[in-house]
Order: sequence, then structure tokens, then C-alpha cells
Amino acid sequence: MTAHGYDLAVRVRGLRKRYGDVTAVDGIDLGIRPGEVFGLLGPNGAGKSTTVEILQGNRDRDSGEVSVLGSDPATGTRAWRSRVGIVWQDESAPAELTVRETVRHFAGYYPRPRNPEEVIGLVGLEAKADSRIKALSGGQRRRLDVALGVIGGPDLLLLDEPTTGFDPAARRQFWSLIRALADGGTTILLTTHYLEEAEALAHRLAVVAKGRIVAEGEPGALRERYGTEALVEWTEPDGTPRRERTGTPTRTIAGLMRRFDGEIPGLAVSRPTLEDVYLRLTGQRQEDAR
Repeated sequence: MTAHGYDLAVRVRGLRKRYGDVTAVDGIDLGIRPGEVFGLLGPNGAGKSTTVEILQGNRDRDSGEVSVLGSDPATGTRAWRSRVGIVWQDESAPAELTVRETVRHFAGYYPRPRNPEEVIGLVGLEAKADSRIKALSGGQRRRLDVALGVIGGPDLLLLDEPTTGFDPAARRQFWSLIRALADGGTTILLTTHYLEEAEALAHRLAVVAKGRIVAEGEPGALRERYGTEALVEWTEPDGTPRRERTGTPTRTIAGLMRRFDGEIPGLAVSRPTLEDVYLRLTGQRQEDAR
């Protein structure tokens, strides 16, 4: 047991949820350690958002055992809810208020909130503190959503597709924010369609397909276990670029060296990527999931 009184921030066993004839979550088992960034990957309809809603206490489960910060979300008290922050895909802040007014207002909902000015600085909105929300860009509004998710000083932060619609530069700025929160000891559960994002942020990942976890582990371990092929690229003597996927890149390179009798022009070897793993486990490419 930890000093908090629980060994896992999130513990799920046999979680199930149906909507009529559709099974959204089909027996998920999950364990997230305190202070960990844990990523949930999977295509639309895989059960990610339903799982997050159950963990937050906003949706009832049909069966299974769930413990979040040592309590069952289905019976979570107001004090328990104050320890869980959440950032949904949809914006929730009132458009006519300023950033400062909104953060201060939400701080009043919590027994021990963080300093509103500190949180505004944390998400990089100091220059926009007195701007009305309707005047913010999409990326700035998303930063405000995060500010509202962390204003209560949560022990656990649930992020559901937090960077959908971000341009690459804004996405990387957001990653820096998430890393800062994790370094401060916040446990983070991240659902995302962006494999690069998951690999950049998560200590461990779970891939969800059709309501089930089909693989779980550190990103590197998943690549090693499920990414069976490497990509070998080279240039033929006539200048023609060639590439070959192979499970034995060393053997391919040895054959090329014999054929070229020495140096191989343009030789490059790309090891299996997380996208290769995702495609193998879900049957979908990353871009098809979004």
C-alpha cells in the first residue's frame, strides 16, 4: 500500500457496459499506478470514452469492479469528486466570461483549489487572462479546458482526446503542459487517436478494440512484441529507390551487401512503429480512427 492508502490509482476488473444490443465495454481489466501517465488507444466506438465516463462517476456500469483513488466512482462523495479532474472533448466554459473570471468561478467549487493566477500561468494564458472566451482561438480554449480540469488540484486527471483539432505546434505545446502536470505528481489517463502523442506522453499504453483491451505495456515493449517487421530501404545502381518489409532486417542487409559487394547506397532501416502495432491489433490505420 502507498501513503495514499491504495496501491493503484485506478483498478478495474471485468468492466462491462451495454447500450441496448451494443456492447461498448466487454470485460476490461485495467490498473494505473499513482503518478503514471497511462494512454488508452483505439478507434471510434472501441469503448474508450465510456470507460472514462464510468471512472469519473458520470455513467453507471452494468458489472465489474472499479476503484478510483480508493473509492467506487458509483458512490463517490463530493470530496472524492474534487480529487478527480476531467477534460472532455467538448468545450464547457461560458463564452461571455473572461479567462480569469471563469477560472476563479470554477475554483469556488473545490475545497482546496489551486491559485487561479497560478493555473492560468500553468496553461500559458497569462496574456489572455482578461479576454472573453469567445475571442480565444481553438487551442487557447483547449488550454482553458485544461485549466478548469486542474483548478481543483486533482490527484487524477482524465483527458479525453485533449488535442483533437490542434495544429502540430499547438499539440506539442500542450504536451509540455501535460508533462509538467505529471512531473508534479498528477496521475493522468489519456485517451487519444494520435499515436505520436501517446508515445510522447504515456509511460504505459492499452490498445482497446471492440470493448476489450487487446494489448497493454510500455510503448517500446508493444513495438517489440507486435511490430514484427522492419522497413529496409536502399537505392539500386540505376538510381531506383527500393524498399522491403522484413522480419529479419539483418539477413536482408547481408544479402544486399553481397549483391552490392560493399557499401549499399541510401541504406536506411526503420524499426516497427507504434502505428504498425495499432494496425495489427485493431485492423485500422491511425488516420482512419480519427
